Amino acid sequence: MLKHRLIAGSLMAAGVLAILFGDALLSDALGRPVFPFLCVLAVTAGFFATRELVGIIPEPNRPHRGLCVAGVTALLAVHFVQAGVGTPPGLERFGPRSWEPVAVVFAGCVLAAFLVEMYRYTGSGESVTKAAHAMLVMAYLGLLTGFFIKLRWLTPDAAHPHLPAVYLALAVFVPKCCDIAAYFVGRLLGRHPFTPRLSPKKTWEGFAGGFAGGVFAACFLHGFGLVSGVGPAFRSGWVEAAAFGVLVGFVGVLGDLAESLVKRDGQIKDASRTVPGFGGLLDVFDSVVFAAPVAYVWFAVQI
Repeated sequence: MLKHRLIAGSLMAAGVLAILFGDALLSDALGRPVFPFLCVLAVTAGFFATRELVGIIPEPNRPHRGLCVAGVTALLAVHFVQAGVGTPPGLERFGPRSWEPVAVVFAGCVLAAFLVEMYRYTGSGESVTKAAHAMLVMAYLGLLTGFFIKLRWLTPDAAHPHLPAVYLALAVFVPKCCDIAAYFVGRLLGRHPFTPRLSPKKTWEGFAGGFAGGVFAACFLHGFGLVSGVGPAFRSGWVEAAAFGVLVGFVGVLGDLAESLVKRDGQIKDASRTVPGFGGLLDVFDSVVFAAPVAYVWFAVQI
């Protein structure tokens, strides 16, 4: 189990770094911030994570799987369509940093959820619940993940064009390092259960160790930005980096517990067995999905 976690975690970390900085080089070569590697990662992960999440929801409340997959995929892809269309005169308001096209797509998803259940209605009394679950799936994996994608276009100024790659890295590695540190500290020192009903193996000792991991990741990436010349991720320096690590690490823990709630409700242990040592894609990215909106707001208010 531990061996699988280390191998899978190392491969995922290397893959994320390659995508982040590979996209930066490619966008320079193309002269357009379209980020195709991030697009493929987001849409592919969203596709499989949606299938996992729908599969967790027990019958007879399970929504239409095809509708949920299409909705989440559309909500993730629209960000890259915006970037591909570009921002000539008259299109600035719909550029990649705009949320208007996303809101329109989500409105279409809400309408589609009702229309599908109207078509499928058999008098079972579960149609509204199915529509509500469909909206929850699309909001959870489509809207919340959209904040992570939008980080890629949060360029603070022309002098630091690649700083958004560091923002993305922070949104991934702070909650994941918090999760990893909590896992190891909990295994070594854990004695007092943190949430015995939702996640019996989590302990207060692991929770404290997770904060240390989150602060380390934030400070390390801030230092990387300074040393590499990419730019400072945090304008107020190391103190702000530490505060970000604590807050985003904590929100990542909440994201992990939120997925545990869904799994407990569905009476399963892992979302799937797609990733050795972790479970499914939901088990890997649950903390990032919750942390992304907080990271986005943190950096967006500074621009």
